[in-house]
Amino acid sequence: MGEIAEKLVGGIPLFAGIEHAELAGFLRIFQPVAFAAGAHLVRQGQPADSAFIIESGSAEAVTALPGGGELTLATLGSGSMLGEMALLDTAVRAATVVSRTPVSAFLIERDGFRMLLAQRDRAAFTVQNRVTRSLCQRLRELNARIVAADAPESAAPPLSGESADPAGMRRGTCSFDYRAFLPILPLFRRFNAGELEDFVRRTGVIELDRGQVLFRQGDPGQSAFVIVRGALEIQHAENGRRHRIGILGPGRLCGVLALIEGQVHSMSATAREATVLLEIAKPAFDGLFNGHDPVAAKFQDAINRELLQSLARTTIHLTRLISQARIRGGRQEQKKAEALQRALGTTECRAA
Repeated sequence: MGEIAEKLVGGIPLFAGIEHAELAGFLRIFQPVAFAAGAHLVRQGQPADSAFIIESGSAEAVTALPGGGELTLATLGSGSMLGEMALLDTAVRAATVVSRTPVSAFLIERDGFRMLLAQRDRAAFTVQNRVTRSLCQRLRELNARIVAADAPESAAPPLSGESADPAGMRRGTCSFDYRAFLPILPLFRRFNAGELEDFVRRTGVIELDRGQVLFRQGDPGQSAFVIVRGALEIQHAENGRRHRIGILGPGRLCGVLALIEGQVHSMSATAREATVLLEIAKPAFDGLFNGHDPVAAKFQDAINRELLQSLARTTIHLTRLISQARIRGGRQEQKKAEALQRALGTTECRAA
């Protein structure tokens, strides 16, 4: 089984470049499974606690649409991997996968994967890092699809607040004891007191006035932020029109995609009210994102939970847009629905 699994994962980008000795240890958690034709590998809505790599056979991924009906997302064959996002954190299956022929596959349970992470297994950390980067890429792509397909909220100019810094932004001081708020934030629910203190030492504190721009679309990513109090409005501007993407409140992360991907911010962030943030400068963020110590591992978990929640919200929005386009009918709307369907397919298979 080990030789077959090693040969199979050799063609999957998620495992590319991992040393033979490290990969051999990782393959210990692979479990061979088999499905008859017509069997359900996973069902949409059920708890997601494992990933699959198909060795042989074919399967089809489908998802239910709001208002009824099904959407075929993808056909999966030898070498296809599905459900890898389930390795990151607790979630539900985003799609149903049905075998069309007898299927042989390898099952990777999240508990086994988490055990390897707890043992500081280098291959497991590499895989987790790559799944997180893949998740960031999908979020950026799907948000761009939504902006292109959805109606803008206003025709106002992009943003008119102060640029990120001096006036309206205070660094290094805070008007209240913000540290007392940190243990109750969902982001830090798995940190003990010592780990939280260690994390805070790697950050700075910022206060923003209402209307202050934290960063603008197109700015280079220099820091990530944890919202301690207040709220940030996230917007995307295109062709002189502004799309509100969402509102982030206490305990949410902001700005991580640009740092993880090494790209500019694809959106702008503005304080909707007086807001307090923890700032994680890029060097500190890189150390946490790529580190293997307990604080780094728990911060990586927090990033993954945040990204998975964002992906779930984005997927729901995208599915709704597909249904609306189909209901409206017409040639252009049908093309729009098909384009959104193709964009959704890859994401749903990864989350299946």
